[in-house]
Amino acid sequence: MATAAQWVAGARPFTLPAALAPVAAGTGAAAALHGAGALRAALALAVALALQVGVNFANDYSDGIRGTDANRVGPFRLTGSGAARPRAVLGAALASFGFAAAAGLALVALCGAWWLLAVGAACLPAAWFYTGGRRPYGYRGLGEVFVFIFFGLVAVLGTTWSQAGRLSLPAVCAAVGVGALACAILVANNLRDIPTDAASGKLTLAVKLGDAGTRRLYAALVGAAALALVPAVLERPWAALTFLVAPLAFGPLKAVLGGAMGKDLLPVLRHTGRLELAYGLLLGLSLSL
Repeated sequence: MATAAQWVAGARPFTLPAALAPVAAGTGAAAALHGAGALRAALALAVALALQVGVNFANDYSDGIRGTDANRVGPFRLTGSGAARPRAVLGAALASFGFAAAAGLALVALCGAWWLLAVGAACLPAAWFYTGGRRPYGYRGLGEVFVFIFFGLVAVLGTTWSQAGRLSLPAVCAAVGVGALACAILVANNLRDIPTDAASGKLTLAVKLGDAGTRRLYAALVGAAALALVPAVLERPWAALTFLVAPLAFGPLKAVLGGAMGKDLLPVLRHTGRLELAYGLLLGLSLSL
């Protein structure tokens, strides 16, 4: 039976910045439109965190029962390690998705934009079919596309709309930048797992691009996050403060472009998550000034 510490590790807390950053940036964009609200922001954060944890448990379950995690180098896996029964991990994933749905329903009821229910309904199958089902899209090199859409565009713009009732150019820029960094976390993770994923038939984008191409993609995504700030700065000059996070990108970029492999890429995941979180928080703060 898995311990409490193992369940926490299985939730992969290093990925949680991918949930925190878009809500921070989206709330800042809503504040710039004079529409930020603490309760709605808190509910948006609850949705994002629950979805992220649910995705992590669902991936643990699906990869574990397929045997993909049998020889993986990386964070602790509940199913693959045998520490927890697959059904228990599946239950944790479903409970997380249920909590996200409840928080999302409350948020929609508050803001009155009932069409957001359709967006929320799309999030749940997107979360499950990343590695679940007969033809998971994560096994066909589409993981980054869906991460950009749901943890970038949907998360940021949904947060802004649910509070302000409209969008802005800085909100779109924030969505693109945060989405690019969320993808960078996944790219770093899949770069580490190229050998084991290729052997198990998991054709991630990293497997398709190869080692060198994946490293270039990581650098391009970090660069895209910086470029996304330019239009936002032109409209909201205070957004230039977000460039202060640049030093946080140097370490992970050096490791990835320097050829780090295997366990040496684990710090890259943490540092990229820290970069995304700082980016989202500082961008949200600067947009609200």
